[in-house]
Amino acid sequence: MTALLVGFIVYLVLMLTIGAITWRLNRSTTDYYLGGRTLGPWLTAFSERTSGESAWLLLGLPGAALALGLIEVWTAVGCVSGIMFSWYVIAERLRVETERYNAITLPEYLAARFGRHARSIRSLAMLIIVFFFTFYLAAQMNGAGKVLNVTFDLPQRSGILIGAAIIVLYTMMGGFLAVVWTDLVQAILMIATLVILPVVALFELSAQGISLGDAMTNAGTVASLTGGKAGWAGAAAVIGGLSWGLGYMGQPHLLTKFMAIRTPQEIRVGRRIAFAWAVPAFTGAIIIGLAALALHGGAFYGDRERVMPALATELFPGWLAGILISGAIAAMMSTADSQLLVISSAVIEDFYRKTLKRELSDRAMVTLSRLITLTVGIAGILLALYSDKLIFAMVSYAWSGLGSSFGPAILLTLLWKKTSGPGIIAGMLTGAITTVVWSSIPALDGLITARLVSFVLAVAAIIVVSSGRDEKAL
Repeated sequence: MTALLVGFIVYLVLMLTIGAITWRLNRSTTDYYLGGRTLGPWLTAFSERTSGESAWLLLGLPGAALALGLIEVWTAVGCVSGIMFSWYVIAERLRVETERYNAITLPEYLAARFGRHARSIRSLAMLIIVFFFTFYLAAQMNGAGKVLNVTFDLPQRSGILIGAAIIVLYTMMGGFLAVVWTDLVQAILMIATLVILPVVALFELSAQGISLGDAMTNAGTVASLTGGKAGWAGAAAVIGGLSWGLGYMGQPHLLTKFMAIRTPQEIRVGRRIAFAWAVPAFTGAIIIGLAALALHGGAFYGDRERVMPALATELFPGWLAGILISGAIAAMMSTADSQLLVISSAVIEDFYRKTLKRELSDRAMVTLSRLITLTVGIAGILLALYSDKLIFAMVSYAWSGLGSSFGPAILLTLLWKKTSGPGIIAGMLTGAITTVVWSSIPALDGLITARLVSFVLAVAAIIVVSSGRDEKAL
């Protein structure tokens, strides 16, 4: 048994141990889904960051930088801007408002704000969450398959099954507290990978006398910030990257972290921690792709989304490569576990308990929540096994759908007093439908990204419908 395999097994056992320890702390669905609102700023910030930056950050973004070059800088800028906007504009307000309405899920908060339309809001929100999160979840499991394939030469399908089994098991056991405490460990692994690997890769380039700038210039359009495009095509490419930032304010698995922090005032500490984590993380992801291109070119890695584990295996001894590669597994797990909980909470809290008006004991509700978590996990596994889409594409699709369905609704609910229940429903429908339709027509999505179009149209729908109705008269 190699040192790399031993290190990886130790990591997986640690994740399951955390799940087992937190098993008995879940006495109610509030504990299972929100941890009793007891998180401190460090735990909140690390959990929010690792949940937000999935296998996409360690596999998808380096792969995109390898293939497309400096144009992916706009993606990094957009993401960091979106992170800070959410922490500065959304987080504290949402924490205050969700406690005011005693809401433990995002759909429950929107339903409580617009009580006359609560049933429609809850049902629609549940459908949107289940649909888009299943794709998002499948992307994480696909990432596990790729990492384990490169690292241990396992068939990708076997890797998907192993990674998914670990995630589903510890999430079922420990719920929200298991998620956030495993996120803490995973945040440290992720940032270590995203700092150490690019630094060593740059030193390797220097040792071999390779100029990163020259290598990019010789690779064609890689050195161009617009991907070699001019006019509207170039502008659309830049806008497409920046548009990733819009999605952060509408991701339910991130917003629940804001809802769970101990006090609203601690948000101010958390956002500084989040910013300090995000900047080196996104910078490192871009450098990994560019350094790999300079060292070997894209063809060396085959599937470009395997570039990070391949580079780590090449540059480090086995035991250290194993630790760094665990960072990619950590990225996948830290997002997938949060997504499992959000889907489960939408089905149990928002649909079963609030819409269908079914009540069970707290212990029975937690048991049912665990069963839903298992069912959703199996659905994600099946999609990961039988889908041939890249992680980057699957995450983009889900990110657009969730961000445009919930982002405008949350933003305007918190900042615009005229927002109405019918407006929220119109916005959610517009965001979800536009994402599905626009993304399915390559000519439209190539003209301008669905991430921007769906968000803008959802904002417009909320404003138009809310302005044309008097909520008090409904």
